[in-house]
Amino acid sequence: MKNLFFFLLAFIAVPVSLWAQTTVPASEVIAKINRGERVNYKNVTITGLLDLTQLQNKTQVTNINKGNDAITPQREYLSKVTAPLTFENCTFQGDVLAYYNPDNIEGENIKLEKRDLKNEIYNTDFEEAVTFANCVFEGKTAFKYSKFKDAVSFAGSTFKKEALFKYMKVQESVDFSKAKFLGDATFKYVKFPEAAAFNGATFADLANFKYAEFNDGADFQKARFTGFADFKYSQLKGNVKFAGATRTGDLDVKYAKVNNSKPSTSMIEVAK
Repeated sequence: MKNLFFFLLAFIAVPVSLWAQTTVPASEVIAKINRGERVNYKNVTITGLLDLTQLQNKTQVTNINKGNDAITPQREYLSKVTAPLTFENCTFQGDVLAYYNPDNIEGENIKLEKRDLKNEIYNTDFEEAVTFANCVFEGKTAFKYSKFKDAVSFAGSTFKKEALFKYMKVQESVDFSKAKFLGDATFKYVKFPEAAAFNGATFADLANFKYAEFNDGADFQKARFTGFADFKYSQLKGNVKFAGATRTGDLDVKYAKVNNSKPSTSMIEVAK
């Protein structure tokens, strides 16, 4: 009977210890990715820097066109996430990086001399679906230049600092519905091949969609822009929706096209 009691106690204690795991170090997430395992977390806090640019499969690449305003690096390194990533109701206390340029010292008024430049860029591509649903990013997020071969979702997530998606390349649907961008949100030069969802999203600072291309619909219904909304040179095609979208800041649609027609600033109503 005594042995049975301890067996039952041990049986109960195992799931309790799992339930009690509310924090996960970023190193644990990276270890799973390096093993090629599916990553799936719910209702946890990820502590530390989640640096996806330094995976074990990192390789040096060359002759990559990084866009109109990019300086060609002397060395470029690419990491690949080969399994699906799923985070639900998670909080990321540190930065989440799929792009890193050591020459870009943000937040400091430092101008590097040419001799000090490393001319290195680190990027990460994603071969399976990526989901960050209802998550909170307390640090910066950087997915600049990242390639996503499957669906991407940041639906309902909150970005407390800069969210950098410039030059992001996607092949499937993209969902930022009900996302909250409290810092700059940059989607400059992004080409969306399928319908992109930004319905109900909040942009508290700069919303940069300059040169962005929406080739199969864009949903900005009930989105709120309280900072500068930059759609200059953007191209929106297909089922384009701005019904109920409001703004309190300026809107630039110069040279933009909505289904080959010139839009007016009234496409996003001024909030009363």
